[in-house]
Amino acid sequence: MNELFLIITLLVSFGGTILFLKVFGKGGLFAWIGIATVFANIEVTIVVHAFGMDQTLGNTLFAATFLATDILSELYGKKEANKGVLAGILTSLTFILLSFLWVHYIPAQSDWASEFVHGLFSNTPRMLLSSLIAYVVSEFIDVTLYHACWKLTEKKTGSHTKMLWFRNNFSTLISQLVNIVLFNFGAFLGIYSFKELLAITASCYVIYVATSLLDTPFVYIARKIVKKDQE
Repeated sequence: MNELFLIITLLVSFGGTILFLKVFGKGGLFAWIGIATVFANIEVTIVVHAFGMDQTLGNTLFAATFLATDILSELYGKKEANKGVLAGILTSLTFILLSFLWVHYIPAQSDWASEFVHGLFSNTPRMLLSSLIAYVVSEFIDVTLYHACWKLTEKKTGSHTKMLWFRNNFSTLISQLVNIVLFNFGAFLGIYSFKELLAITASCYVIYVATSLLDTPFVYIARKIVKKDQE
């Protein structure tokens, strides 16, 4: 069932990106980045076994943030893509602060939820700090590489629109490798053995590779939606 749930999550993550773009325009992408960032930071505390590998959840939702910034780069430019990264940073900082406060409240005698909230979020500051550092570094790398590839493909083909698949996949695959290494070693070093950590990192990157390749059609769909809306 884990495999099925991951596929459903992937469709919701990428489909949600396109839906928010269609309904709310460029602002919808900023909103979706915030939503995906919060949910991914909660999901990433869970390790599951799927497709023959142990992996942390949150991979597909984090992949959706890369999809959103790539769409912003493609359709609205580097400045707007960097704004999308900033939206994710501010969302993560807000979530770190609030989740830190949640576990330090003194619960009432009638409370039943605090024990579960404390169990889930007691380690959140370290994980979220690692996630934030990984997110900031990898997303800015993604945007920078995307536009560097764009200049290269435009020079090579003489077209401003061709080879979208190349700039999308190249920038995302490199930046997500940086993301998963920084996050896993920052969040789980000392919790898992080095061997287990390498295995989890490798399996997470395999998932990232798959999601990166699968997100390319959604960038083309986004370009078609915006072009149609502008006509």
